[in-house]
Amino acid sequence: MASAHHALPRSGAGHCRPRVDGMSEALAALQDRTFSRATAATAAAYPQDRRLTGAQLAAYLDQRAFAVIGSGRADGRPHAAMSSYIRRDATFWLPTVTGSVRERNVRGQPWVTLVVTEGDHDRHIVVLVEGTAAIVAPPGVPADVRSQVSGDWAGAWLAVRAERLLSYASQGAHPAPG
Repeated sequence: MASAHHALPRSGAGHCRPRVDGMSEALAALQDRTFSRATAATAAAYPQDRRLTGAQLAAYLDQRAFAVIGSGRADGRPHAAMSSYIRRDATFWLPTVTGSVRERNVRGQPWVTLVVTEGDHDRHIVVLVEGTAAIVAPPGVPADVRSQVSGDWAGAWLAVRAERLLSYASQGAHPAPG
């Protein structure tokens, strides 16, 4: 959790430039592919009329700064922690401390989940992302991504390529128009 405190984006909330252009359609297509392979139970839990549109997904993900990241330990136990992220297209960049549990977990099993959520009860939004993570040394991280994190504490970055995406906005939630 310590790294999440160090990873505060330089400009606070809304640290990412909104990418509502062509990326909106790519996020929507990814979500559509995910639901086309989903079980009946998953599809029922995320009804189509409650899913975010592509434009809403892009706007929501870019206005948020933190996610809960899930990874698997070598012995099979789960690990979850908060992390800041910077989204570029369908890749989520997560700064981490060298030698962290998350980095070790990804070396052994690259699949991770990200949960980006806000609100409670009948006013909540959630986006679930699953994908494979690669460990990237700071020089290999795009400069515009590195510049979003202050200090030099991030000894490694995880580049998570979204391969599955699910979203839900409760009836009382008000996602950005799209």
